[in-house]
Amino acid sequence: MPLKTDPELREFLRKLPKTETHLHIEGGLPLELLREVRPSMPEPASWAHDFKYRDFAHFEQELLDWGFAWHTSPEQYHRSAKMQFERHLDLGVRYVECSFASGVAEFGGLNAREIFLAVKEAIPNELEVRIFMGIHHTGCGPEMRPVIEDSLTWEGFAGIDLHGPEDLPLEPWTAEIWAAARLAGKFTKAHAGEFLGPDFVRRVLDEVGVQRIQHGIRAAEDASLIEQLVTQGIALDVCPISNHKLSPGVTLENHPIRELYDAGVKVTVSTDDPISFGNNLLDDYEALHHYRDFSRDELVQLVRNGLDVALVEDELRNVWLAELAEHEN
Repeated sequence: MPLKTDPELREFLRKLPKTETHLHIEGGLPLELLREVRPSMPEPASWAHDFKYRDFAHFEQELLDWGFAWHTSPEQYHRSAKMQFERHLDLGVRYVECSFASGVAEFGGLNAREIFLAVKEAIPNELEVRIFMGIHHTGCGPEMRPVIEDSLTWEGFAGIDLHGPEDLPLEPWTAEIWAAARLAGKFTKAHAGEFLGPDFVRRVLDEVGVQRIQHGIRAAEDASLIEQLVTQGIALDVCPISNHKLSPGVTLENHPIRELYDAGVKVTVSTDDPISFGNNLLDDYEALHHYRDFSRDELVQLVRNGLDVALVEDELRNVWLAELAEHEN
């Protein structure tokens, strides 16, 4: 929860028909489930408002430690996903895009398709969920490539997302696999512009052809890239509290989402890895109000942005948009 909070505003936010378009299933692991396998697990220090990870390696090491401790079978994925989805419903969320890490399947000895099916079976009837596979920059070796290629045939599988440290090379297979995914009717994303600057965001757009960017906040440093995002209608799935605790030089007080929004970039709001940051979706929206002066009308527009990018039929989208309109001033 943000250091500043307003119960009346939170109730207003709860009633809005929201989306979560940037959620890692492993990173959304509820603390009480982790405590089933680690009974003495304290509340993570990273949940403190003023906490800052030393670097991405510090964050990744901690998250992988927790993720591997719990996600030892498809059944464990199912339990975690079920609890996460139920909590999203409690927060007024109508639509979720989540990803599971192919690396957990690879190094944990699990079957990726069984993970996908376990998460899919956890979806409640009242929630629309689209499941992605997160693939590391180095995650398409001889063992995983057939798995990734097979995933493009799975019924109900939404697409793929490039994960991992941004300073690792973009290997030649990346553009090839991402193009094959789109040819198969899947949606493609990439994490970019959280650590590296605008040039890397531009590379994944131009070389890999991704359809949406996860984070992308450093695009704010380049006016020509901002123009490209606006012209091409590329949305950024931004995670304010995550960036506050992980991204170098970024705080809630100076978060670039304000400048990106004002420049006309379509930005959405999500949580990223709540086990690592101690946040839920209401916290991220509320933080934008308190620290970056987003008005209620602007918060409603951020919600609308999420509904606009949701991978659903227009008939359902219009139902949600009509519900959202009831909350406008």
